[in-house]
Parts: sequence; C-alpha cells; structure tokens
Amino acid sequence: MRIVITGGFGFLGQRVAEALLTTRTFRGAPIDRLVLADRVVPSGSAAADPLVDVVRGDLADRLDEVFAEPVDVLIHLASAVSAECEADFDLGMRTNVDTTRALLEAARAQSAAGGPTPRVVFSSSVAVYGSDPALPLPPVVSESTLPTPRSSYGIQKLICEQLIADYTRRGFLDGRVARLMTVSVRPGKPNAAASGFLSGIIREPLAGLPAVCPVHPALKVALASPRRTVAGILRVAEVERGTGPGRIDGAVPVNLPALTVSVADMLSTLRRVAGDAVADLVSIAPDPGVEAIVGSWPAAFDNARATALGLAPDPDFASVVRDYLEDHADAVAGGPHPYDGP
Repeated sequence: MRIVITGGFGFLGQRVAEALLTTRTFRGAPIDRLVLADRVVPSGSAAADPLVDVVRGDLADRLDEVFAEPVDVLIHLASAVSAECEADFDLGMRTNVDTTRALLEAARAQSAAGGPTPRVVFSSSVAVYGSDPALPLPPVVSESTLPTPRSSYGIQKLICEQLIADYTRRGFLDGRVARLMTVSVRPGKPNAAASGFLSGIIREPLAGLPAVCPVHPALKVALASPRRTVAGILRVAEVERGTGPGRIDGAVPVNLPALTVSVADMLSTLRRVAGDAVADLVSIAPDPGVEAIVGSWPAAFDNARATALGLAPDPDFASVVRDYLEDHADAVAGGPHPYDGP
C-alpha cells in the first residue's frame, strides 16, 4: 500500500500524515510507504519516520517522482488559497486547475498501463457555493444545492470537482471529493486565505497578540475544527464505494459536517474562556473585499450525507477552542487557560 499526500507538510497534510502514521494502516491493510509531496519540508517533521518518502518541489514538476512506483491512494491537499487566487488569477489557475489536471492524467496513465486504479481524494471547499443575485442560496445548503461560486478559488475548486467526477465515471480512477468547511482554529502563522481571520481572532489573542476582525460580528459562518476535518478527509478516503448508509455513491462530493456560528459568538466564547484582557485584543475593522468573499459562502448545511458516513460536526465553538488549548498549549500566552463554560 503506497499512499501519497500532496501538500504533505502543510497544516492539514501534516495532520493527515500523523493520523496514518499512528495506525500505519489504511482500511486494515498495512501502509508500505507514505509519500509526502510539498515545496517545503520543515525540520522535525514526519519526514524522519522510516515509513515516509519525501518528494520536494513544485508538484507539477515532480509528478514523475510521485508516480515512479504505483500509487494506491492519493490525497490531494495542495492548493493556492482563496485570497491568493483572487489577487493572482494565473497563480490560482496554474496551481489549482492545471496541476490537478496533470495529476489526474498521471493517475489515468498508471491505470491505463495496467497498474492499480488509484483512489484519488480531493479536498474541495465550501467556497464552491455562493449567493448569486439571480439564484440566491437556500437557508440550508446540501450537496443537491447548485454551486455558484463567487470567487476565483471557488470556481477553480468546482472545475476540479467536475474533472474528478468525469475521470471517475470513465473508470480512469476512483475519485472522492470532500468539501471542507473553514477550518478553525488553525495554529501557526496567518496564511493568505480570506477566511484566515476566523482562526486569527482566536489564535492571536490567546498568544497575547492583537488581531483584526475584517467582517461585521453578526456574520454567520460554517466551521470545523482541525480534528473533525482530518477525521472527515480520512473517512471519505477509506469508505466503501456503493449505495446505502456508510458508503459513498459515485463521485458526488461530501460536504464535511459544519458547525454554524456567528463571529460574535466566537468572540464571546473567547471572552468567556480567556477573559476580558485577551478578548479585548480583537478590534473590528470591516474589509469589504474579505466580507464579499466570506459573506458569499453559506453558513448552514444539511449534514445528512456526512452523518450517513458516521461523521458529525463540532458540538459548539467552545469545544473547538478547548481542542486548540489542548493541542497547542505552547502557543498560548501564560500557558493553558482554564475552561469553566458550559
């Protein structure tokens, strides 16, 4: 069993890799090699594990190395993020569309040459949805809701979803699409995602740093913790194909479970958990560009399809913050904060 993770040293890639290295199995079979492909390889990472091979460099230039041996499972997490794609159209198309198409062609070539038909898991996004003035979103969104993206990033993700659906229909590969909600709270440094503030307004104050909230606090968003997101990606990767509960039908995307919460609720949870001095480090300064992107995404989801796979959303935002405090105590000023909320 040879598994490849693109973006393997990114935020989610590292956590998916850690989960696989903990069990060292996939669907009950031993993992022989875990290949982590990324442009940058940090020190002290999973690269030191004897099960791991590293492919370093731009993915489009390293596909021959990725497919030098048969690939059984490919978890494609590498991507340019939302604000990057809005600022640089060519970067988004090259990274998100062209590279994904080249990857799918490499998977198709492996199958055509008599190798295993690879299972390709693609991380899509809530950004495939948008409220088009001519076709407003319903109050609750499901996989049957027509995607009408309002950003270049959302368009690029939707293009890739459709390519994977057709490659799967044609039997070139076994494609699965997991639509990720905004992941919060992300550790580490801010990234270029338009939704990055949904981690920053919690992460930075807990570290004793100021943070700016670029949207009106009444805005509602759909979130998932890192733990729930990783569990969702792996469940979509491992599930049996077919119809009925606990199976994945065709190449229809799965919206990972969403917790609906307002930004105001997030900030009040921060105040309750960490105190006034920490919460007061957040200032409100609306940015129309960020509001236009994030505000176009739906906030309420029908989680039935994910529930049938055994997945559930985070119960509340307090539990999300609690997970962050447990997992990243070293990033919290003064050490872990006690949690006394309900």
